[in-house]
Amino acid sequence: MPHILIVEDETIIRSALRRLLERNQYQVSEAGSVQEAQERFTVPTFDLIVSDLRLPGAPGTELIKLGQGTPVLIMTSYASLRSAVDSMKMGAVDYIAKPFDHDEMLQAVARILRDRQSLPAGGEAPAGKATNGAAKAGVDNSNGEIGIIGSCPPMQDLYSKIRKVAPTDSNVLIQGESGTGKELVARALHNLSKRAKAPMISVNCAAIPESLIESELFGHEKGAFTGASAGRAGLVEAADGGTLFLDEIGELPLEAQARLLRVLQEGEIRRVGSVQSQKVDVRLIAATHRDLKSLAKIGQFREDLYYRLHVIALKLPALRERGADVNEIANAFLARQSARVNRTDLKFAPDAEQAIRHYSWPGNVRELENAVERAVILCESPEISAELLGIDIELSGLEEDEFIGLAPQQGNNGSNSSHEPTEDLSLEDYFQHFVLEHQDHMTETELARKLGVSRKCLWERRQRLGIPRRKTGVASES
Repeated sequence: MPHILIVEDETIIRSALRRLLERNQYQVSEAGSVQEAQERFTVPTFDLIVSDLRLPGAPGTELIKLGQGTPVLIMTSYASLRSAVDSMKMGAVDYIAKPFDHDEMLQAVARILRDRQSLPAGGEAPAGKATNGAAKAGVDNSNGEIGIIGSCPPMQDLYSKIRKVAPTDSNVLIQGESGTGKELVARALHNLSKRAKAPMISVNCAAIPESLIESELFGHEKGAFTGASAGRAGLVEAADGGTLFLDEIGELPLEAQARLLRVLQEGEIRRVGSVQSQKVDVRLIAATHRDLKSLAKIGQFREDLYYRLHVIALKLPALRERGADVNEIANAFLARQSARVNRTDLKFAPDAEQAIRHYSWPGNVRELENAVERAVILCESPEISAELLGIDIELSGLEEDEFIGLAPQQGNNGSNSSHEPTEDLSLEDYFQHFVLEHQDHMTETELARKLGVSRKCLWERRQRLGIPRRKTGVASES
């Protein structure tokens, strides 16, 4: 049984992570700081160390040296992403962003332990090279090495293209609606490439403020701007030798697009505030739900960059176009969520199976996963009904805004004359009401914090509900 050391100063997080790992047959020890870990345990004897980056006293990266070859998985908040990249360069095997999904953590742990077992005796992974980046794997690996569930003809065609494209270094553009699993395709391309042992750095271009995106991607020199007290490597540099995945690339500002074009054309970057360039070897995979060609025609996306990206285009079908795949995916999510709550008796009732199959799923796989998770939590009997899923096959032809029930926000004349919440508001209604009410005087970061979600989640919900981000909020954040 693998023995894992958790080093985390927040007791709630440490205890929850311990229970999660112990439920999955791992032996676990824990400490609240690097010093406590040294005093209580012989650090090199563990099979894996999972540590927060910021700890009282010495940082979590100290465990890389103390572990003497034991792989160290660093946990960090998104705001500390660049520090996490630095920790990988110091020898951490991987990093995972907080708050992490339970399955995301389990998959990262299993992969690291598996890779360690595959090393020759006494062998170590190269310092600064993560085995697979911050893992964001899909549901059960029912399609062999691809790792994506589904066997409908469009997906089979996609798998065939992935196998052909993955071994090359060609740029890839993944297109598809939000929630269809574009990052899973990017992960499959990376895992099947010759760069699989190098890091895959994933960046959501919409989740980073415009004023910071160039510094995040390309790095900066000391004194390049107010607050730049030290030089920093960017995420493109961190992906050197591996894969850079830019999600929602259509949201990338034009200035950053020009810098990215230089990376693709010349294979080099120049940090913000620097006069010298440096070579990088990066394979770019980009994803978007927008029509980049149309954006290029109206000047919102560089046409030369579009053609550089559009070497290989992969189209992900929406969930409603995948036939019986939707039930297969739902059952996989049911198995996953049932394991979380220690239930082995749960199954979908016939009306739920029919609703799953015929509902249009405007939010795609992400919406399906949320529906199943909600149903498992609320279910008191062995059978999950369509009512628990929160969907109705009679509503499958309605637009999403009609389905989620925006009526409580509307006045008697049908116009959205009042934003006062009522007791009948759904979670989606409350989200829309809160954003509309506060976006004029709160930044995106403040909105996300008040709602208890990440900036990426806030942006995705804005897209789904048709609430554009106010430029004033972005400006104030800078």
